[in-house]
This record gives sequence, C-alpha cells and structure tokens, in this order.
Amino acid sequence: MSTIPAALTTATALGGAGALAGVGLPYRVRVPVVGVLTAGVGVAGGTAGVAALGGSRWAHALPGVLPLAGTQLAVDALAGFFAAVAGAVVAAVAVYGIGYAGGHGAHGLGSRTAQAVLPLFALTLVLVPVAASMSTFLVLWELMALASLLLVLAEHRDRATVRQAGVWYAVMTHVGLVLLLTGFAVFAGQAGGETFAALRAGAPGVSPTVRGLVFVLLAAGFTSKAGAAPLHAWLPRAHPEAPSPVSALMSAAMVNLGVYGLVRTGFDLLGGGPAWWWLTVLALGGLSAVYGILQAAMASDLKRLLAYSTSENMGLVLIGVGVAGLFASYGERPLAALALTAALLHVANHAAFKALLFCAAGAVLRATGERNLDRLGGLRARMPVTAGLFTVAALGAVALPPGNGFISEWLLLQSLIHGLQVPGVAPAVVLPVAVALIALSAGLAAAVFVKALGVGFFARPRSEQAAAAKEASPLMLAGMGLLTAFCAALAVVPGLLGDSLDRAVTATGLPGSGAVSGGGARVRLTAVSAALSPLWIVAALTAALLLAAGLPRLSARRRRRKHARLWDCGGGAPTPRMAYTATSFAEPLQRVFDDVLAPEQDVDVTPVRESSYLVERVRFSRAVPDRIEHRLYEPVLRTLAGTGRAARRLAGGSVHLYLGYGFIGLVILLLVLAVGW
Repeated sequence: MSTIPAALTTATALGGAGALAGVGLPYRVRVPVVGVLTAGVGVAGGTAGVAALGGSRWAHALPGVLPLAGTQLAVDALAGFFAAVAGAVVAAVAVYGIGYAGGHGAHGLGSRTAQAVLPLFALTLVLVPVAASMSTFLVLWELMALASLLLVLAEHRDRATVRQAGVWYAVMTHVGLVLLLTGFAVFAGQAGGETFAALRAGAPGVSPTVRGLVFVLLAAGFTSKAGAAPLHAWLPRAHPEAPSPVSALMSAAMVNLGVYGLVRTGFDLLGGGPAWWWLTVLALGGLSAVYGILQAAMASDLKRLLAYSTSENMGLVLIGVGVAGLFASYGERPLAALALTAALLHVANHAAFKALLFCAAGAVLRATGERNLDRLGGLRARMPVTAGLFTVAALGAVALPPGNGFISEWLLLQSLIHGLQVPGVAPAVVLPVAVALIALSAGLAAAVFVKALGVGFFARPRSEQAAAAKEASPLMLAGMGLLTAFCAALAVVPGLLGDSLDRAVTATGLPGSGAVSGGGARVRLTAVSAALSPLWIVAALTAALLLAAGLPRLSARRRRRKHARLWDCGGGAPTPRMAYTATSFAEPLQRVFDDVLAPEQDVDVTPVRESSYLVERVRFSRAVPDRIEHRLYEPVLRTLAGTGRAARRLAGGSVHLYLGYGFIGLVILLLVLAVGW
C-alpha cells in the first residue's frame, strides 16, 4: 500500500477511535486520549498531503459506501496542499486542546459530546479535499458543517450568546449548502455525470450561460464558508463563542476549504471562464479585506477581532484567486500562476499565524475569564511566553518582516504590479484599485494588532482578573510552540514550499510559476524580475535590533547614572483609568471611516428629582454595528418574521379550511400541468 491510502486509512481509523473514546471514557482519561488521537488524525492527514505534494497521486472508488452514487476519492497536489495545511493545524491545536480542556470540568469542550465530535471534525477537514465526486464532496462538507456546529455549541450552558451564534451559523452554513447543491446539480445534469472526472470532461460542452450560473452558485456557497463579505455574518458570531481550539480549527483550516472549493471548481472542473467571473471574485475579496479589517479595528472583544481578521485575510486570498482567473482569461498564464501561487502561500501563512493567535487568545481567556480588551492589560509581565507568541503571530498578521505573512502579500503585490502590462480596460482599472485595497488593509491591520498588543498585553491591568493572570499550562504552550515553529519556517525559508506550490498550481491547469524557491522568493517573468530573500531580511533586522539595544547600554556604562522621580505636574501617578482603552484607541479610525461604519451613539441625561437644571447622571453609549448585517440581513429577518406571523392566521384549526387549502392547491397544480403540457 502506498503512502497516501495508508495515511488516509490511518486518519480514518484514528478519527473513529477518537469518537468512541470521547463517548466511552471517563473525563480524566477522555481528554488526553482524544487529544492524542486527534493529533494523530492531523499527522496522518498531513502525511497524505505531503506525499501528494511530493508528486504522488491516488484515486479509489468505494461503490458500497454511499447508496446510488458510491464514494469517489482522489488526491492530487492541490488536494494534498489543503490536506497538509489542515493536518498541520489539527496536530498542533490538538496538543493545545489537551491542556485547554483538561482540568476545567467535564463540560464545554471536555464533555462527552464535544470530545466525540472533535476527532470527527478534524477528520472531515482532511477528507473534504480528497472527495472526487459531487455526492462524496457534499456529504463530507455537510458532516464538517454539522460537526463544527456541535462544537460551536459546546459552551451553550455558560452564555446565551452561544445559542444565538449557533442559530446564525446553522442557517448560514445550510444556505451555503443549498447553493452548492443547486450549482452541482445543474452542472452534473448538463455535464452528464457527477464524478469530478465526468464534470471536467463535460464542462466544455455546457453552454456559457449555464456555466456562468453554475459558477455564481458555487462561488456564493464557497465564499460563504470562507467568511467573505457579504456572506460573513456567521463568522464574527461563531468563532468568538466557540471554545478557542475549535475557533483555531475553524479559522485556520475550515475557511480554507471554501477557497479550495472555489479553485477546484473554477479552474479545474469548469476549466476557467470569462473575465466577469473573476472580477466578481476580486470584488468580493477587496470588500472582505477592507471591511473585515475595519470591523476588527473597532472590535474590543479579542476573539471577535481575530474573527474579523480572518475575513480580511480570506479577502486577500480571494483577491489572488480573482486576479489569477482574470489573467488566465486574458491569456496571461504565467502571471495567473504567480497570483495563484501567492494566494495559496497566503493560505498556508494565514493558517499558521491565525491558529496561533486564537490559541494565545484562548490562553488569555483561560487565565482571566475575559475577552474584552478594555478589561485586560498587564499580561506581558504575567504571561510572558503567551505574550511573546502572540507577538510572533501578530507580525505575520500585519505582513511586516520578519512575519510570515509578509512574503505572500509581497508576492501578491508583485503579481498585481507586473499585471499592469496586460492590455485591456479591466486590468488597467482593477489592478491599481486592488493594490490600493491591499495597502489599506495592511495599514489597518497594523493598527489593529498594535491595539491588541498595546492594550491587552503591555498596558496596566484594568481588572482584578487581569492582575491575577498566570501563564498557560505546558501543553497549551507546547501546542502554541509548534504553531510558532510553522510561522518561523514559513517566514524564513518559504522556499521549502516552492516545488509543492508549483505542483498545486499545475493541478489547476496553470503552469508552475517557480516564484518561491531557494529559501527566498523570486519572480521570473518576461521582461520583468524581482527577488527577495526573507532569510537576509531577518538577519538584517536582528542585527539592527541588537545594535539598537546594545549601543545605549554600552554608552550608559561610561556615565554615572542618577535615579530621580519624574516630574508628574503634581498630579500623582497615573492610574489604569487614565490609559488608552481599545475603544478609545480605535476612535480616531472610527472618525475617518465614519460614513462607512455608521456608528450609533446615545446620550441619556437624568436630572435630579428636585430640579431639572441639575444633572444626577449622564450615560453615554456608542456602538459600531456590522453595517452589512444591519442593512442586508435585518430587513430579511424582519420580512420573514412578519410573514410567519401573518401565516399563523391561515392555521385556524378548522378541518374544512384545511380541506379547502388542499382543493385549491390541487386545482392550481392541474392548471400548471395543463398549461405546461
């Protein structure tokens, strides 16, 4: 048996064993056993992905597993890339999860239900890219959605907001499923088969109108799972309310599968398409990138901030995918391969630093019981290791060297800048706008994580819980350490993924770009070239930092130091109430983008009972709601609620009335059949 089937079989067996262990074992044994088995699922799935990225391919049919259609499995380099990323995240987060769930009682993530579902969720993350037929893909997709929903609801007894988040997530994920089911059904009906091989072979014979309809339906379903605006409403609700290891898996692995589905169907199965397909994807990516990071800048809930950051980073990935499709539609296949390489590299980078960010946020939550940045502070001294690891991940999120997000965003910008030579109105208009949106999102991301670090870790503590915080457990730190190692490797030697990225891009039908190799990144195109070595950048920054820190110390030794109190203007030592909060830090940005964010504020003045001219209390409240949700979803919900209330009048309890409804329905059906026949 070759590596890929052996690894997938092992992952499936470990996932099943983990589910049984979660149901049958007592609490003290359940958490470590399930954690080890879930980590094994990640290692086995990652091994299969690495084997595929190394050039191996595998396909197999299991006709007796699913009725009628059977089960079709296949692994190429593109599937292997997403399976490897998911496997790496699962392995590290599973180690972290043992420490997170252990010692906190047999509820929440430590409950039998959550522990039984966790390894199955991890298994679906690895197996979804392996599906090679419409029915197999949709079954695994729905199992992934249901498993993640149960895990989101793991702490429903603790907070009412968990149940509300679960309802939003259930509705949005099943709306996405309906879109995917409809799109695949239309595609399979026109192509004459439901396996990916049949869809791939039948796509050229499908009319352009039907192909466009299929792409729109599938793109809507997949971008919803990726958390792209405007179908992102579930993400800032579900990710903060889920247990932190689950948040890490959803934000660093599950959302990637939305990108996988879009790339697989758009490039591979449909064989590419006209420019308007990809301009739509690019527009969704630009909207998600800017809107997501704006909402993150306004958020004071640490996990909600990270959730909106996921929407931003998936927007950057969609920009890369959209630009790749646009270049391919104009016949510029080397540029298309470069843009898709940048998008896939950012998928890997985002998975590493976002999993680390959510795990660090979970460590803060476990230590303090707080997610509100306005009530945190002082954590650098009390949780130094967690603070350092959060800083490493934040560097990746803001795309600054030596962070691992820098190289993929640099490569994406290179593809956009060099794409300006492509003739046509659309590239001339769209590409400069895309560059501006990426630059804007990068600047806002820097402000977001300066706020998170400065207010949450470096400021003075603003609550007793923050002042009494203690460092995370060794297992939690070990899991975060593995993710930090992934971030460091991707930042310093991204060339290790060079051949793998080329094979993954080639699996979509585009040529390999060869852009990432040799420990650095270089672009090799006709008449243009650019090169960058992350290793040298890290070395230069390290030397500059040591020099900046060492020179003042050397000069200070030659002088006699005097200690004296600083002049405080007679006001005394500042208190934590005098320092910036997350809300006040974001207020200048809110003023700049006031028309976009549309904040809501209210001033309530309560006079004293004896005289209305004397004020007893003034209460000021200000909120920045999600404007897309406010303008798009709330009217729909109000309409549905009104329709439901009106429909109650139809159910009067009369048998004669119900018989009349049946008779009227039968008459309408006969009329429709008569006219249609």
